[in-house]
Amino acid sequence: MPAKSTPYFTPALFKFLRDLARHNDREWFTANKARYEAELKAPALRFIAALDAPLKQTVSPHFVASAKPVGGSLFRIYRDTRFSGDKSPYKTHVGMTFFHEATRSVARVEGGGNAAPGRLDAPLFYLHLQPGECFIGGGVWHGQPDTVKRIRNYMVNNPASWKKATRGGAFAKSFSLDGDSLSRPPQGYDPRHELIEDLKRKDFVCTATLSEEQVCAPDFQKTVLKHFAGAAPMIDWLCGALDLDF
Repeated sequence: MPAKSTPYFTPALFKFLRDLARHNDREWFTANKARYEAELKAPALRFIAALDAPLKQTVSPHFVASAKPVGGSLFRIYRDTRFSGDKSPYKTHVGMTFFHEATRSVARVEGGGNAAPGRLDAPLFYLHLQPGECFIGGGVWHGQPDTVKRIRNYMVNNPASWKKATRGGAFAKSFSLDGDSLSRPPQGYDPRHELIEDLKRKDFVCTATLSEEQVCAPDFQKTVLKHFAGAAPMIDWLCGALDLDF
């Protein structure tokens, strides 16, 4: 009988995150640093390392799962509180981004975007693990003005391909479009355009919810790859809008 696969993540991850949410201070975190390393950081880096090859083989050769402890796919647990009224020092979720090779790092993703300042944003895949709020996402989030304009112009010129990428197939079964939108049509675009609600978007992202049970299952890698493949038509379309390979 073949050996059972070992899950990357266990319920201990979510127990740690729930405890952290109740005790979000440096004293508690320091006392529980070993739990953070064993239950969150180490399994997340193992998961990322194991995902890189199948991601390239089954979804796109141009996306990267980087297991580097710093500057790779795993977001830091430490919050940037400089401009926030919430001074809690730690994030209470796990964030992982699988970025286009044109991006190279998550430097600006950490700050709320998809690229380094002055560089073109690139679409990405995202995995979010949080008690009661796990999801897979993808797209361009908080894009720079030039990026958003290019996407909108591409949508105006290619409405049928946008609808095909986001309205049918595996995408529609699992994903919904998400993110912020303008309250009014963007300047310079026909308010009667058939895709005006999508043209009003400031974020071009999609999300699909996951359960904690799915995250802790031995086949979680397959679940993630299946969802990435489901989101691929939209990510491919966004790459086309930004002249990037998919």
